[in-house]
Amino acid sequence: MTDDGGWRTDDSECRLLIRNPADWLRTIRCRPRASGDPNAPRPGEVVARLTLDRLGVPRAAYDGIVSSGDVTHALIAARAGQRVFHVGPKRDLPIFEGLDAPVAPLESADYVVCSGLIDDTVETPQDYHELIERMRARALPMICANPDVVVERGDTLVYCAGAIADLYHAAGGEVIYAGKPYRPIYEQALAIAQAARGGEVEHHRVLAIGDSVRTDLKGAAAFGVDCLFVTAGIHAEELGNREEPDDAALSKIFAAAGLFPKAVMPRLEW
Repeated sequence: MTDDGGWRTDDSECRLLIRNPADWLRTIRCRPRASGDPNAPRPGEVVARLTLDRLGVPRAAYDGIVSSGDVTHALIAARAGQRVFHVGPKRDLPIFEGLDAPVAPLESADYVVCSGLIDDTVETPQDYHELIERMRARALPMICANPDVVVERGDTLVYCAGAIADLYHAAGGEVIYAGKPYRPIYEQALAIAQAARGGEVEHHRVLAIGDSVRTDLKGAAAFGVDCLFVTAGIHAEELGNREEPDDAALSKIFAAAGLFPKAVMPRLEW
C-alpha cells in the first residue's frame, strides 16, 4: 500500500519484465523454490497434466503441485471401506483411484464427496437444494474437494464445490473442507518446497499468490505467510477495471475481510 492510501501494483526498481506467468515462475524458481496449492478436486499430477500442461506451463516452472484433490484423497483414505456418494462431474473420479472407497447411491452411502457441479456450464448451486435436503435428512458428512465458490474459466465465472458445500453447511450439514484456506494444503506445499530446497523454509520467506479474498488471502493470513493479491481474477468486476482496479474498491474488499495483502498486481507478471 502506498503512502497516499493507494495500492502499488508495480515495482519501479525492478529491471526485469516478464509477461508470461510460466516464464515468471521459471525465473523465480532459480532462487526460491516454487510449489503450487491449487483448489482443484483432482490430484496434483492430474492438475499438472490436464490443466498446466495444456496451458503451456512447463514442468521446469515449478517443483511440485499440491491440490485440494490430494488433501481429499487423504481424507478418503482415512475412511477406508466406507461407501461414498459422489457429487460432481465424472472427470473428477480419479480422486477415488487406488482407494477402498466404493461409490454408492445416496440412500446407502456413509458420507459424501462433493467435487463440483455435475455440469457447471448450465447448473447453479440452487439446482442442488433437493439433493442437499436428502443428504441432510440422512445426516451424511460431506468432504468438499474444492472450497472455492467460483473460479475463472476464460472470461466466465463458474461455480465450484464450495458453493454447494456452503449451502449444505447452512442447512446444518457437517462439511470438511479440503484445500485453501485451510492449513493442511499449505503444509503439504511447504513440505515440497523444503524438500526441493534441502532445508527448512521459514514462513516469512514464503509468498502466497492468488485472486480470492475468501481462499487465497484468508488462507495465507491464517498460515502466517505474505500474500500477493492478483486483481484481474474473480474479483475483477467488483474492482471496476481489470487493468487499473479502483483503489477504494480494493480497500473496501480487504477491509470487509479484515485482511490485507503484502501487495497487489493486475496479473502474474514482473
